[in-house]
Amino acid sequence: MLKINTLSLSFPRWRVTKCSSKSRGGLIKVAIGLIVVLLLCIKVNSQNLPQGAIQITPENIKWIDAPPPLPSGSKIAVLEGSPKLEGMFTMRAMLPPYFKIPAHWHPKDERVTVIEGVVYVGFGDKTDTTNANKFTIGSFYVNPVESHHYIFTQSDGCVLQITGQGPWGLNYIEETK
Repeated sequence: MLKINTLSLSFPRWRVTKCSSKSRGGLIKVAIGLIVVLLLCIKVNSQNLPQGAIQITPENIKWIDAPPPLPSGSKIAVLEGSPKLEGMFTMRAMLPPYFKIPAHWHPKDERVTVIEGVVYVGFGDKTDTTNANKFTIGSFYVNPVESHHYIFTQSDGCVLQITGQGPWGLNYIEETK
């Protein structure tokens, strides 16, 4: 259903003594332009989203300090679902510069897109900063279920978008500090 907000405008009375047809044509064009703009505003402001639609703009993302088992200093924002519950979830993780998540594994596949910055990902039971792949903005990778891997950042830090099936978790292999 379309909702239309009514707007009441009042203008002072103007007395036009002489108005050429050229002037009237310009006024008519301006009036038509204003009407088009108002109609577009009504359409944009009254759009109804279908059931289940999610639309989040960057300024509306709510970041919180990441809970354990993620190391302190990181932040997360859950965009859809819940990593703790059964079903699909999408979240973002903000990792500061020179941040490390030691060797770990997840109980389900982890799909990651780099939104900002640079992240390094390596596989193995111990973090090895000399043996990792570099992923920059727009990169995508999948860490398969129970694969032992580690990640770290350098001077840039990064924002990652992680999508997976819950319940999801992070199980350390390497001791955390």
